[in-house]
Amino acid sequence: MFDGIEPYWVWVIIGLVLAALEILVPGVYLIWLAVAALLTGLLTFVFDPGLPLQIVNFVFIALIAAFSAKRILRDRPIASADPLMNKRGGRLVGETAIVVQAFEGGTGRIHIGDGDWLAKGVDLEIGERVRVTGHEGAILLVEPMNLIENTPRGES
Repeated sequence: MFDGIEPYWVWVIIGLVLAALEILVPGVYLIWLAVAALLTGLLTFVFDPGLPLQIVNFVFIALIAAFSAKRILRDRPIASADPLMNKRGGRLVGETAIVVQAFEGGTGRIHIGDGDWLAKGVDLEIGERVRVTGHEGAILLVEPMNLIENTPRGES
């Protein structure tokens, strides 16, 4: 392959470079190519096949590794420490907000946190407090805060 370098070292170097790139590039796809290159290096060391067979080995091992990993991860997904990380609407469920645009026909705008959101719920006036009960994409589902929750004990 290269003068003075055994072919198996080339595959090992390719595998290590791909493994290092996996650390730098987001996603989980280069690691399977790295595994394939390292296994091809091992097979080349043991059996010393020609370059065409080495490339065929690399392609088949890469396909087997990638599809096997896809199947394993589909059947047993990795549990996230924060399942709502990129689901801002889901994070807002249970929060309270203020109506900033009156609800007419079941839709309006609420102010929650540092922004205004489209929301669906019963007809409400500006300034009323609501609680987020769910979301449909970027539209929050709200219900009015019960007056009973805000009255002190002993009063009715």
